Amino acid sequence: MFEHLSQRLGGLFDGLRGQGRLTEDNIKEALREVRMALLEADVALPVIRDFIALIKERAVGAEVLKSLKPGQVFIKIVSDELTALMGEANAALNLAAQPPAIILMAGLQGAGKTTTVGKLGRLLRTRENKKVLVVSADVYRPAAIKQLQTVAQQVGVDFFPSEVNQHPLDIVQAALKQARTGFYDVLIVDTAGRLHVDAEMMAEVQQLHAALNPVETLFVVDAMTGQDAANTAKAFNEVLPLTGVILTKADGDARGGAALSVRAITGKPIKFIGMGEKLDALEPFHPERIASRILGMGDVVSLVEEAHRTVDTDKAKALADKVRAGKGFTLEDMRDQFEQMQNMGGIHGLMDKLPGMGRLSADAKANIEDKDVRRMIAIINSMTIKERQHPDLIKGSRKKRIALGSGMQVHDVNRLLKQHRDMSDMMKKFSGGGMKKMMRALKGRVPGLPM
Repeated sequence: MFEHLSQRLGGLFDGLRGQGRLTEDNIKEALREVRMALLEADVALPVIRDFIALIKERAVGAEVLKSLKPGQVFIKIVSDELTALMGEANAALNLAAQPPAIILMAGLQGAGKTTTVGKLGRLLRTRENKKVLVVSADVYRPAAIKQLQTVAQQVGVDFFPSEVNQHPLDIVQAALKQARTGFYDVLIVDTAGRLHVDAEMMAEVQQLHAALNPVETLFVVDAMTGQDAANTAKAFNEVLPLTGVILTKADGDARGGAALSVRAITGKPIKFIGMGEKLDALEPFHPERIASRILGMGDVVSLVEEAHRTVDTDKAKALADKVRAGKGFTLEDMRDQFEQMQNMGGIHGLMDKLPGMGRLSADAKANIEDKDVRRMIAIINSMTIKERQHPDLIKGSRKKRIALGSGMQVHDVNRLLKQHRDMSDMMKKFSGGGMKKMMRALKGRVPGLPM
């Protein structure tokens, strides 16, 4: 997400860093570039106009004139205003209510609402330790109820059964009764979607809202629709008291116009952002972190949080102790590292959060594929335990057997073994106290590596 915006603004800021001071001319040129970047990102025109006006007001004021490095201050101004545009800070769910806290999900058809219900249920169960019940009031879309039941099973939350011949109001009232008697912390209600905003749909959602009186009414919208996402959310908000927005399919949106427009147009915060198809790919929306990603500065805080949630600390400690003791780095250790990377969202999920990665071109990113990691895991899994622990045993006939068992070629096995040797050599340098030497060797090879 935000690839186009990051690349455009990154080029602009690189030029500004070389300026001794900001003048009316280079501020004018910088503002024009920011405006063009936002237009290409499909940000709503009124939002762009107000955004540029705020930056100009701050950039030509004393704040920049007194600075020794005005180019850096201009970048900070853009960062601050991007953060303010998207909502300053994360707007958490308000679950401070007599259990069960009810969350009503609304949205158009095709936005990924049912899957998002499952993702949100999983997030509340795993991170907030909540007992969650989900129910589908969508009696119109074929297999909608069955889909939610399947998703609920996959994420480990309870599902309240319903039938297509029931009235949606009867379904949610029965689910609420079950949530109360079953001592659930949260009840998430999936409502019916439509292809467009219409009076019939609004009347039904309003009726459900009145009956349930939810603490959260969230609008689920496809980020790939750009500024139309913000306009649709505004239309819903005019007839339904929304408390927040969830952006889905953000991983497929290279522009980011929806994220930059929704708050300004609706006045409602973006509470979560869906960054992939996997059922754990739902993140709380932190405006300041998103602004940092846009400007190519990464999102190290989110990366650390993700590591705390997904990395097996016992395995990590055991590997660190093993390396320090000089006991070697086996192919099993290598596989564990690959699997940890996959658990953290894969290569692209990590790249989005690393400083400097946002400015990589689309072609450069296309050359780095998660499927390559999966292939290497498959190759290692095709080896015997002895081969994983003693890679030197893997010669001609063994390579052919491993390649055949993993569906790869012998040259793929050779490439994996070379990567293992390189990683093993690096581990030896680390264990021998040669950290500075290793960092110097990496200088210039790893984009964004702090030296």
